[in-house]
Amino acid sequence: MSTRTPVALAESILRGVGGPENIESLTHCATRLRFQLHDGKKVDQAALDALDGVMGTVPQSGDRFQIVIGGAVAGVYTDIMNLPSMKSGAAPRPQSDADVKAEIRAKGRGRYAWLDSFFEYLSDSFRPLLGVLLGASLIIAIASMLDAFGLVDFRAADKSASWVFVDAMWRSVLYFLPIMVAYNAAKKLKIDPWVGATVMAAVMTPNFTGMIGSKTPGVVTTTNATLGTSESVAHVFGLPMQLNDYGGQVFVPLLMVALLALVYKGLKRIFPENVQMVFVPFFSMLIMIPLTAFLIGPMGVWAGNGLGTGLSWLNGHAPIVFAIVIPMLYPFLVPLGLHWPLNALMLVNINTLGYDFIQGPMGTWNFACFGATAGVLLLSIRHREKDMRQTATGALAAGLLGGISEPSLYGIHLRFKRIYPRMLVGCLVGGVIIGLLGGVNTNAFAFTSLLTIPVFDPMIKYIIAISVAFFTSMALVYFSDYRTKEERVEANAERDAAEAAARGEVPAPAAPAEERELVTVGAPAAAAERQLATVGASAGPVAPDAAGASLELAAPVSGHVIGLGGVEDPVFASRALGEGVGIEPAHGHVVAPVDGELITVANTGHAFGIRTADGVEVLVHIGIDTVKMKGEGFDVRVEPGQQVSAGDLLAEVDLGAVHAAGHPTVVLMTVLNTADMASVVPHTGQDVTAGARVVTVRR
Repeated sequence: MSTRTPVALAESILRGVGGPENIESLTHCATRLRFQLHDGKKVDQAALDALDGVMGTVPQSGDRFQIVIGGAVAGVYTDIMNLPSMKSGAAPRPQSDADVKAEIRAKGRGRYAWLDSFFEYLSDSFRPLLGVLLGASLIIAIASMLDAFGLVDFRAADKSASWVFVDAMWRSVLYFLPIMVAYNAAKKLKIDPWVGATVMAAVMTPNFTGMIGSKTPGVVTTTNATLGTSESVAHVFGLPMQLNDYGGQVFVPLLMVALLALVYKGLKRIFPENVQMVFVPFFSMLIMIPLTAFLIGPMGVWAGNGLGTGLSWLNGHAPIVFAIVIPMLYPFLVPLGLHWPLNALMLVNINTLGYDFIQGPMGTWNFACFGATAGVLLLSIRHREKDMRQTATGALAAGLLGGISEPSLYGIHLRFKRIYPRMLVGCLVGGVIIGLLGGVNTNAFAFTSLLTIPVFDPMIKYIIAISVAFFTSMALVYFSDYRTKEERVEANAERDAAEAAARGEVPAPAAPAEERELVTVGAPAAAAERQLATVGASAGPVAPDAAGASLELAAPVSGHVIGLGGVEDPVFASRALGEGVGIEPAHGHVVAPVDGELITVANTGHAFGIRTADGVEVLVHIGIDTVKMKGEGFDVRVEPGQQVSAGDLLAEVDLGAVHAAGHPTVVLMTVLNTADMASVVPHTGQDVTAGARVVTVRR
């Protein structure tokens, strides 16, 4: 869990990418911030990787840069866009001749820029559909479970109207997927997405599909006696047009939109701006609908069928190789967002073959991933690691119930290098079992979770494979740990120090030395042995020890000092925002507790962030949930970027208004970067006036 405020994290990210002036555009997906920068060389990647709340960074060619945040990405994106420096929005700067020349040179700088662009095009065309695909997958899973228990014949040809309607609920996503993909792909290529959707929809109307196998004049249907397949060709204005049912196709819209983008942008250069709204969509449709029906559609079907046939051949002739390659490949494709082409092939297989053989082996990778997360969860319980326990619990729930691996990957696995090798063993073992047992198929596109097990056939083989993959990874991670021995000692020491601080105690060092409980968070053992000062309520001076000079934080308001464990906000009480104190205020005159720069001043006036000259970050938060008051009762006297001295007035607060609004009035003060300090010692249980010492910080 991050020890930074959201705004502080947003500001740090903004600094790390070179400031707002270096941002051309910013978007986000399910887990990552995606920057298009003016100059990728200005990025401080090391600083970004070191930020709490950042799981990793992915530099790309063409001055593109990704920052992996995890499930909180939407909030971080919003925080960045709401920063005062971003109010004007990220936009291209006016370019000089030198800038234009530099941009042209930059295009050749990334040797594989075209490959990055290709996979981003694929990923961004599918990624927004993740939610509805998961929804359809779970509807299929529920119906399959009912079928497995004999409550309904899910595959019957003469189902009742009720179950035909249930089928429509999930088929709506898979059948109309080409229209959705076309919309997203067009949006990615910065053309009117509705034109892309319309072109694709034209070859999916009942008028078009109704000609397949019909006796419509001009339609000829032939049957292949050997394969038992039929093919319909319509003669339109004297030209032969192969008829296909494009429901569920994904390669067709991807190919079509790539060409549509060239046509659309070319037409925009031809027509004056005042008539573009009418003529650009009109001519785009007039050109692209026939091209799609006569050429692109059949080509896309052939391409998809060809790839599917190739993989089917490998699966049929070397099933063990196929079953091993798929789960061993996915752990490296998913973090880079390169797994969507294989997902697209799954949809092609279902549409053309009526079943898919990729999802079974893929399931062993997912469950190996979830097993590794389960191992981390067990270790976090064993070692009383609260933050990791919360992270692993959420990631495991998302995986086992939703089949989503990203929370596990970005939240845990990619942060600890010992996990991947152990997880890959689980992938390997699960893949070998699937291969030896003859493969596993499914006739539905499903996210591989516990809920979708019934859609796989033979189900017992699939259960055996994913169970072995899960428990192999879990056991390897649990018994060998995801931390090195040194990291474990340090993590346990930090835990013990935090627990002692929460109890108002200081743990004594114990032998042997390598297992000694450290008094200070992250301090060397030798320094910890020297630092045995008792935490008391006295306001007397505390001399700096060998661990470094101390910094005294003053009370921002007069009142009674309490420990964070006694406040009603679970985030502050858990020390997620750092160690500190709470003060039950005697009045609403709030002052700066330390000299420094105001890096954050909440618009609502309820929170202030101060950074000292030597890098200590202090948060003063007035009341709990007072952000909901939207500034009423808060008279702010400072602004961001201002230098303040201890005792300077930050705000006048109407405590009566806070109380009337139903919010606790406690004033909270924490050290946001507690983990970077040698120790943060609160002095609780005393009545103080504003300016009295209440927290001692040692670097």
